Amino acid sequence: MLVLIGLPLFFLELYVGQFTGVGPLQAFSAISPFFSGLGYCTLVVISIISIYYMIIVTWTLFYTIVSITGNLAWGSCENEFNSQFCYSGEYDQRCRENNTGAATDLTFYLRQCMSIGDICELTGFQRFDGKSCWNGTETIPWYTNVTRVLASQEYYNERVLGRGDATWESWGTIQWHLVGCLFLCWVVAFFCVIKGVQSAGKVVYFTALFPYVMLTTLLIRGVTLEGAYDGVMFYITPNWETLLDGRVWGDAASQIFYSFGVACGSLVTLASYNNFHNNCHFDAVFVSITNFLTSIYAGFAIFSVLGFQAQLMGVSVDDVAEQGPGLAFVAYPEALLQMPIPQFWSIMFFFMLFILGLGSQFAGIEAINTAIVDQWPHLRKNYWRVTAFTCFTCFILGIPMCFSGGVYLFTLLDWNTASWAVLLIGMAECVAVAWSYGISKVMKDLASMNMKFNKVLRFYWMGAWTVVGPAASVGILIFIFVDWKPPAYEDYVFPLFADLLGWAVGLSTLVLFPVGVGWALYHGYVSKNKNKKYNALLITYANIVALTKSQGTYEYFFIT
Repeated sequence: MLVLIGLPLFFLELYVGQFTGVGPLQAFSAISPFFSGLGYCTLVVISIISIYYMIIVTWTLFYTIVSITGNLAWGSCENEFNSQFCYSGEYDQRCRENNTGAATDLTFYLRQCMSIGDICELTGFQRFDGKSCWNGTETIPWYTNVTRVLASQEYYNERVLGRGDATWESWGTIQWHLVGCLFLCWVVAFFCVIKGVQSAGKVVYFTALFPYVMLTTLLIRGVTLEGAYDGVMFYITPNWETLLDGRVWGDAASQIFYSFGVACGSLVTLASYNNFHNNCHFDAVFVSITNFLTSIYAGFAIFSVLGFQAQLMGVSVDDVAEQGPGLAFVAYPEALLQMPIPQFWSIMFFFMLFILGLGSQFAGIEAINTAIVDQWPHLRKNYWRVTAFTCFTCFILGIPMCFSGGVYLFTLLDWNTASWAVLLIGMAECVAVAWSYGISKVMKDLASMNMKFNKVLRFYWMGAWTVVGPAASVGILIFIFVDWKPPAYEDYVFPLFADLLGWAVGLSTLVLFPVGVGWALYHGYVSKNKNKKYNALLITYANIVALTKSQGTYEYFFIT
């Protein structure tokens, strides 16, 4: 996925932004009027992502604040919102430590210490050896037919989200603690990017480096815990059957697009500030490899701790490895409670997530701001007001996700925006640049920017942009839609109306593309009638004014 789609798109967007020197709205219009709507598609995508992604940052800030207060209530089953099926690793450890005599198999179940043999009989099986049950034909793990809900999961759903009995039809009440944290997140983001890339660039030094310190600390601690080996082996052992699941491919593509920031305009925006002769090829390869290695590195830190948690619970690592937000807000917090000085580790972990999430928002905010000031240049002198407008608008639009049922809207947006929609946009970018503009012109442009390639690299980039990237995107899209699963949150199934709304959100990121095509066709027709000759600007990059930065000045020239 990295080699086929991620890296090629990353380099492509850096090239487009650096060569044109403008944001995606103007850049793709310059590449081809036929693809003028593509820039607006990326703007819609980054706007939606910025709104709902800040909700995740909001959750991390709330956990950070709670950790600082020392009240780590996600490890307790004595809160008013806990159910009878609540399970806590801390409580389970107490049961094991208090074993006396022959009762060596006590575990925490139904909010009390209970022997595994009793649990077997309670669930309709027979006692066996204190670790397994007998179903009449074979032994099975004692927890096979047992319902246990982690205390951290109930805390996340009931205390943090305030989910309760909320449904899509009954939205519930507003969670003011989330509104307050969301407001703080946008205020911090505003002051970090108040002066554009100049201020954001300085903050990024901290937001990019601090997580490495924390990951290393967590990794060192994680690998010294009992059960860490099982977690690491689960992490590095491939499960080939999952490759037949279309959603897995969609999630993989989503992860690549998220971590690289492609197909949403932010890379084009940031690259537009580069010097014209900057070696963005090196930047693309270096960042991609660093990103890939960091993901692997983080996986060891995460799964070593999950292996420890699985051993404490007496279950497999697969049973504790949650997907989506559950990993960060359910599985890992529970494991942190079992470490010495849990308050310290909780503060560090959630603060790291807060910094990572906040840093990811900078590029999105800058992309939205650049689109605005490129459209209305007179606003550049009041850039801070543009930033304030962007942050405040995103804050207001994010408030619905601070209700009890807000997590359903969050799931719906993430499900339909971050997978198939961005894949289509990424594919369109390849077609626009490699086919509409022309791959030979792309290679000439890169040479003019002092980037030359040997035959192998030249073949790779040309092949990736013209054939491999678009073909891989189409293949993954087919896989996703053939094995399509409607959005769901835990055991809650969305009603048909919500599913249709999700499709509408996904399609809203693409609808401006045909609008751009129609606009280009109309102006081509008008030009033909006015000038008595057809102005062939629809699918070729001809006679377009581009901006390049040379030695700190702007030069205007025509590309033919």
